[in-house]
Amino acid sequence: MKQKSIKNPSIDFDLRHLEIFCKVVDLKSFSKAAEAVFLAQASVSERIANLESMVGAKLLDRLGRQVVPTRAGKLLYKHANELLDMKRRACLEMENFLGIKKGVVHIGASTIPGEYIFPKSIGLFNEKYPSISVRLTIADTDEIERRILHGNFDLGIVGSKSSHENLTYHALWNDELVLVVPRNHRWGKKKEINIKELVSEPFILRETGSGTLKIIEDYLDPSASKVVDSLQVVARFGSSTAVKEGVKAGLGVSILSSRAIETELETGSLKAVKIKGLSLLRKFYLIVDKRRTVSPVCRAMLDFLTGGQ
Repeated sequence: MKQKSIKNPSIDFDLRHLEIFCKVVDLKSFSKAAEAVFLAQASVSERIANLESMVGAKLLDRLGRQVVPTRAGKLLYKHANELLDMKRRACLEMENFLGIKKGVVHIGASTIPGEYIFPKSIGLFNEKYPSISVRLTIADTDEIERRILHGNFDLGIVGSKSSHENLTYHALWNDELVLVVPRNHRWGKKKEINIKELVSEPFILRETGSGTLKIIEDYLDPSASKVVDSLQVVARFGSSTAVKEGVKAGLGVSILSSRAIETELETGSLKAVKIKGLSLLRKFYLIVDKRRTVSPVCRAMLDFLTGGQ
């Protein structure tokens, strides 16, 4: 009697399953992925379970608080990204062909441009493109670059450059950093101080990853034998607003963007002092991942900010 051959079920999946799976891998978390794809966490877990069933292999492991891909998951992740990128390019080419300029552009900006400069530009952009909405996320420079490279942000605005080969930088705005002290501080009546005087004063720094901190390190280190390492750091804060409040409270002095303290300088609650021999000038940059196809709505914003350069 002839035996019937048993066929293995064919592997199958849809692009939505792959999109959710890649978000979990990228963010190493079911809860963060759920937020990114606008689903409940239970729904994300169910989709992953369905995908594993369709593929016939376990794709993700929980290691403590992180979720990591298995060997099968790594293989699928590689091809899933290629498929999702093909889908994205197809959609963008169709939108370009049809001349569609309607949708959302997601931008990550560091604190100073995100809180003090870019909101004004959004208002002007909205007047010209009322059908395009802007989603702005404030984060530090390192986080913005990482999320640009992972495709979470369309564009980024930062205050310092990295050497990553896949990022393209467009200069946007100028900025100056100044030493900021409380209004009753003994330096408040001075126009400038010597850089060596900084090491004897309680100092408030921004967090690691901040563009402002990178600029401070770049300017001060060559000038005074690792001055940053010699500073009496009393606190590290995650935003310029927190640093300002710390300085006002007399916790210490700091170096901040002149744009961030315009109101405080006008009211006299803070004083700005120059550091002798240093010109702390910098630029803010628009960054793009040059590997990715730019959507029509993203192109509209890019051209608006750069003047089509």
